[in-house]
Amino acid sequence: MSEARLAENVAYFARALRAAGLRLGPGDVLDALSALEMIGVRVRADVYWTLHALFVRRQEDHEVFDQAFHLFWRRRAATEKLLALLSPPAPGRAAPERKTLRRVEEALFAGIGTRKEAPAPEIEVEARLSASSDDVLRTRDFAQMSAAEMRAARQRIAALRLPDDETLTRRFRSAARGARFDLRASARAALASGGEMLAPRFKAPRRRPPPLVALVDISGSMADYSRPILHFLHALSRTRRVHVFLFGTRLTNVTRALRRRDPDAALAAVAGAAQDWAGGTRIGASLHAFNKTWSRRVLGQGPVVLLITDGLERDPDATLEAEIARLHRSCRRLIWLNPLLRFSGFEPKARGIRALLPHVDEFRPVHDLASLEALVAALSCPPSRPGARRI
Repeated sequence: MSEARLAENVAYFARALRAAGLRLGPGDVLDALSALEMIGVRVRADVYWTLHALFVRRQEDHEVFDQAFHLFWRRRAATEKLLALLSPPAPGRAAPERKTLRRVEEALFAGIGTRKEAPAPEIEVEARLSASSDDVLRTRDFAQMSAAEMRAARQRIAALRLPDDETLTRRFRSAARGARFDLRASARAALASGGEMLAPRFKAPRRRPPPLVALVDISGSMADYSRPILHFLHALSRTRRVHVFLFGTRLTNVTRALRRRDPDAALAAVAGAAQDWAGGTRIGASLHAFNKTWSRRVLGQGPVVLLITDGLERDPDATLEAEIARLHRSCRRLIWLNPLLRFSGFEPKARGIRALLPHVDEFRPVHDLASLEALVAALSCPPSRPGARRI
């Protein structure tokens, strides 16, 4: 390979990694070229680990780099191909097929095979009576979105941020002035100056955003909405403590799996943790498991609880109403998000919906970007009156 050709390939590979999310710059490309000139490019493993040492700085970047390297530098000699075809796999050692990250493929092959054509003349169109693409995307139902629209929606969801609705805690912090005298800090300051009395120190209650607890229905009737909602919760987890539980026929805690920085890796870990995707719905049994096992662990600091379900209970009985009432008493605010509210003629006729509705503070739709943006705006202020209400 000529020196110019190697530099071009390494630069293209670095730009693709940067488009896929790695933090790289022109200096990294120059360092990679210098390192490859020193070690040579005859051994594939040497090239892999040299570029890996220079380009990968975070643990979550390893998977992106590995897939991009094997996709981009996949040209092998005829001998290697022949050996790969003739060598039988070891028994019981078949490697599981990995699904390539979509953003890696888009970053690598976005500009390959396209021709640059002359720009077409601009034509001015009167569009005062037509809706913009942003407005259409905001109000498009998640179940009706195409793949391209869903990718754009995920980008909009990733940009959502909760408001600064901080609350007082029982812990204190140092303050310049306040109503509470800090004896320990004052004594420590006096010892530092040789025992002489200095200005008194004060402390004030510490403020922090309240945690968020989400109970997400992953049954078959919620299949078109559970994944966008998980993207929304993953975006919120970067700036707020978020505890996420999935339920269909059983309750699954996926809080730790959703903490991964990479959204694709986080959603893959969540999908592997829950075993009852697109199945039935047992809301009462799931709420009972949450109240019995997890409520004292995650509801101790007055969180906001999001119940995300359509309310179509498989076994409606008295258990559902008792468990939702207990959950309502244990949290600071209970918000029910139901995609069925997208229908203008919605009426609470199902037994499960009638059992849940009297015990929630707010009843909101969750079927498009506009509903998620309205939820973020509503979390900054308390409900106007207690009891269930539809917004």
